[in-house]
Amino acid sequence: MNETPVSTVSSTKERILDAAERMFAEHGFQAASLRQITAEAGVNLASVNYHFQSKEALLTAVIRRSIEPINRERLRLLDALEAEAGDGPLSLEAVVHALLSPMFTLTESMMPLRRLLARLYSDPETSAMQMMFPAVQEVVERFRPAFLRALPGAPFPETMTGMFFSIGAAAHFLATGRLLNMLGQGQVPHEDRFWVLDKLVRYTAAGLRALAAGEARP
Repeated sequence: MNETPVSTVSSTKERILDAAERMFAEHGFQAASLRQITAEAGVNLASVNYHFQSKEALLTAVIRRSIEPINRERLRLLDALEAEAGDGPLSLEAVVHALLSPMFTLTESMMPLRRLLARLYSDPETSAMQMMFPAVQEVVERFRPAFLRALPGAPFPETMTGMFFSIGAAAHFLATGRLLNMLGQGQVPHEDRFWVLDKLVRYTAAGLRALAAGEARP
């Protein structure tokens, strides 16, 4: 029995992912059709169904491919942070930095994801953004206790909301960062990713502490 070489299967899968990444970024999840993706990749529909089973699974795979290097670095930074702290407290700023900094420092990995985020953020179908969760679930599970440890005694709902806001703020900047230049009348160094990262870490940590201190209601 003849078997398809592994290299050929891998090449076909990568071509599909490359094509899907371009089509999703250009047209959005809903508008990009599998017919467009297969034509772009030079494969048939059966190949897409074989490797990914559905359009939704294909988008998840595209996101996962871009975000995996970022997630590995996040977990590496958190491992180092926890090892250094031992049984002591964790610095909130350090935890926030471990979560967000790879989105700014691994620029080569972020470029495809940045284009895709920009399109998904403008997609009226919320299901597209919900498909991103499987790609970050491991990171969420690891960072959840780290945030709680860095904010001892903080209410769980407020802490998780702040964690969600922190990821959203970073993703929003990466998708639409040029708007910051417009808002700041050209006086904000929005292209200096380390400058932005520093401000984002400080902003996020302050917000988390404010939430932990108790919600202010009118």
